[in-house]
Amino acid sequence: MATHSAPKLSVELDGLRLPLPQALNLAAELGAEAVEIDARGEISPRELSRTGLREVRKMLADRRLRVGSVAFRTRHGYAVPEELDRRIGATKAVMELASQLGAPVVVNAIGPIPPDDDASGRQMLREALGDLARFGSRVGAILAAETGSESGEALARLLAELPEACLAADLNPGKLLAAGFSPQEAVAALGERIRHVHATDARGGKLVSLGQGDVDFPALLAALDEHGYEGCFAVACAGAGDPKRELADAIARFRSCAGY
Repeated sequence: MATHSAPKLSVELDGLRLPLPQALNLAAELGAEAVEIDARGEISPRELSRTGLREVRKMLADRRLRVGSVAFRTRHGYAVPEELDRRIGATKAVMELASQLGAPVVVNAIGPIPPDDDASGRQMLREALGDLARFGSRVGAILAAETGSESGEALARLLAELPEACLAADLNPGKLLAAGFSPQEAVAALGERIRHVHATDARGGKLVSLGQGDVDFPALLAALDEHGYEGCFAVACAGAGDPKRELADAIARFRSCAGY
């Protein structure tokens, strides 16, 4: 296994089912460096005032935490024409929020990606992503396409059709494995395009608690390290039990998989 530094741990706040101050306290207590905020939850562009934004920044600074990513999972991707303009506008608002919070990436599933022979569908998707990329370059937050609905290779083929650095990838190994795709092959195909990772696991076509599935995390970490990955690994609660215990267990299992 390749040598790599200790991964940067992030915590998905949405699954904690706690008010923001308590959720941040728990993340800091368990040794996380960063958090993932869900822009459809307590912190959204529509709900957060300038005063509220300053308060959130102070809460993060007081706990020595940063925002590693902002999740904004829309019902449809960017190749679905219905309400596409509204979806793009909402995504831009979240990208601006992410920039204001110091988050480098906004995570969403962009698909389904039209097949190679659907020229009009792929063109629609390319145009939408190009629009978001130009906006992201202005505000300083990039859209990261979450893997899982397609293979890493399919996403890599789409990325090759876009200008360089137009779109990043969010590696979700559990979703890939549950859909029958190889996380290892996704890392090989996407390489340095991967800017964020969700530490998820799967077995038998279903997502399971981290460390209880078939994702080979030591090998995955080594492969990411070979591509120079320096981003966060977002860990989430496993289920509907006590959030503190579940998050502590998930972090402990990830650290064990990572060998530290």
